[in-house]
Amino acid sequence: MDAQQLADLLTEVRDGTLPPDEALARLRRLPYAEVAGARIDHHRSLRTGHPEAVYGPGKSPSQCARIVAEMLNGGSGPVLLTRAQQQQTDAALAACPDGTAHWPADRGPDPESEVADSAALATVVWRASGPRIERVVVASAGTADGPVVAEAAAVLSAFGISAELVSDIGLAGMHRFLEEIDTLAAADAVIVVAGMEGALATAVAGVTSSPVIAVPTSAGYGAALEGVTALLAMHASCAAGITVVGIDNGFGAAMAAMRILDLAARPPAGSE
Repeated sequence: MDAQQLADLLTEVRDGTLPPDEALARLRRLPYAEVAGARIDHHRSLRTGHPEAVYGPGKSPSQCARIVAEMLNGGSGPVLLTRAQQQQTDAALAACPDGTAHWPADRGPDPESEVADSAALATVVWRASGPRIERVVVASAGTADGPVVAEAAAVLSAFGISAELVSDIGLAGMHRFLEEIDTLAAADAVIVVAGMEGALATAVAGVTSSPVIAVPTSAGYGAALEGVTALLAMHASCAAGITVVGIDNGFGAAMAAMRILDLAARPPAGSE
């Protein structure tokens, strides 16, 4: 339940179109409902502006399906199932068929094909918001960062943002980055996804005044330390004001972008 739904509920009670007992029954589901061993936080949209997401790892396919169904039936706004394996995705879509599964672009369509990745994880979206006008660029240093890019783009799509993907502009080939400076500078927000030494975040933040959200990835050879080197480099960047999320956390980067965009879109205090 979000703020508008709660206001509508109170209006219906005031106008006499909704019996108080029925309104009370609906409100009993706030702030949470217990389903499949989880406590679904229906109150989160009221507090933060965005609903809770379902984190796939550690949940059975049945749990994923039941939790998603509860969120669709008892809440409002987009519903996200993140980091979902094939069986979890299939079960959730069987129970709630109106969702869309977003897989990494290089995942083969046939599970038996050589290019299929059995470890690939999906972001599944139900009840996506209508389109928004803000321009968000998701820039990646290399193709190895693709799964994180896919996660960030899928989460943005749930909230009505069609991300512009700028791929493979790592600084080892500076000409590739230079060709995209105008695109980066024109964005309302930029999510930078990079492994290795993570230098791309500093370069991007040096050519745009928009918020830059950096995502270190686990891509890289030995001294990359599965993303730790990129994480520390992004934190130590000489470009002021970069937001840094956790390693491989495309979801967190997209949600950080949405908080920034929502704040920018909010009417000034006291305005009508």
